[in-house]
Amino acid sequence: MRWIGIIRILAIVFTLLSTWYLAEQLFTSKWETSSLRKIFDNGVKPQKVQKKIYRKCGNDKDCAENYFAFRIISGAANVVGPSMCLEDTILMSGVKNNIGRGLNIAIVNASTGHLIKTGHYDMYSGDVKDVHKFFEPVEDGSLIFMASYDDVATKLDDEVRNMFGGFGSNYAKNLGFRDSWAFVGGKGLKTKSPFEQYIKNDQKTNKYDGWPEVLEISGCIPKKMD
Repeated sequence: MRWIGIIRILAIVFTLLSTWYLAEQLFTSKWETSSLRKIFDNGVKPQKVQKKIYRKCGNDKDCAENYFAFRIISGAANVVGPSMCLEDTILMSGVKNNIGRGLNIAIVNASTGHLIKTGHYDMYSGDVKDVHKFFEPVEDGSLIFMASYDDVATKLDDEVRNMFGGFGSNYAKNLGFRDSWAFVGGKGLKTKSPFEQYIKNDQKTNKYDGWPEVLEISGCIPKKMD
């Protein structure tokens, strides 16, 4: 019968297609296995995706329970302002709109990490008396964060420089026109602070045209234990 011949032809076609499909799958599987084996035999191993570890303020290490994590970045020339972070809370930054040219200061409770107040003072055309007034009500034991932006020193007098030295600064007496400075100290601190960086404005070494490079300090500050 004619329809029997058609069925036979379809059966043959189906058999050929099935054989071709199985052969292709077998060949692909063998080729992938062989390729992977060659990779491992050559000592090339798949790279593991490392999970990014987030730490407070983007620091390189975690801080112990009785310490505050912090990071300070000084201003970049007169273009980008400074930023200060404590325990993942931004104390001062351009985004918070609480920074300005000159001396940028944040006062923090040393026991709780609570931000008490911030201020910024133009030390090129401003009045240093405003800096005196800012620190008058600050209590002993308070943490003091300071960072430069543009010019931090032209109007500083000896009284303020000595006061900063009493906060633990090593370089306050040396601060000059457009120097870069970042510092964390404390009112009533009896020793010099380990958290300070300073770069002199020098045309031979300046990273920017007329300004030194940006400074960054990060680490762990011990809490004041009552």
